[in-house]
Amino acid sequence: MSRTLINRLSHARRPLLALAIVAAALGTAHAGYNVWTGEYTFTKDELQSAVDKRFPATLRYGELVSVRLSNPRLVLDEAGNRITTRVDAALSNTVIPSPPVNGSLALNSGVRYDATRRAVLLDNPTVQDVEVQGMSQYREQLNAIGAVVAQQLLKDYPLYTFKPEELRFNGKDVEPGAITVAPDGIRVQVNLR
Repeated sequence: MSRTLINRLSHARRPLLALAIVAAALGTAHAGYNVWTGEYTFTKDELQSAVDKRFPATLRYGELVSVRLSNPRLVLDEAGNRITTRVDAALSNTVIPSPPVNGSLALNSGVRYDATRRAVLLDNPTVQDVEVQGMSQYREQLNAIGAVVAQQLLKDYPLYTFKPEELRFNGKDVEPGAITVAPDGIRVQVNLR
């Protein structure tokens, strides 16, 4: 290769190198923000960590039933653009002492952005499934308990709250837009205001 051609190639790479350095600096300044796609991304592990903070929890229904919920496990539903939270449940009769009845609940939620709170929230949680050993005859009552659990525990629960500086780029305010659930996390599109 001629020296002139080598010099030209070297000069051509400088703008690319500068662009890569700027992109790296922006990427580290705003964790989870992808400058190429204009999206914040949150991994399944980050989402799981946020939901873990809500559990264990114990809820009482009237004076009869106590439900202890633990061990949340997230399932990301790309096709439905929803998040399912499976939790272990232990139901106890608070009037008559007896061992708890064990089972699980699956609570299905949408995801939305709340501008006032600057947060990505679980939205409109519903009961997807209730499994309790030996109590299939009480499915209707268990679903009613599951519906209350969904509303009390996960309605408007924040998965992530943006810091003010994360919603400002190059002197311009940005606002989260469409939220997409993927198998490995969620993506939040960023729009200029």
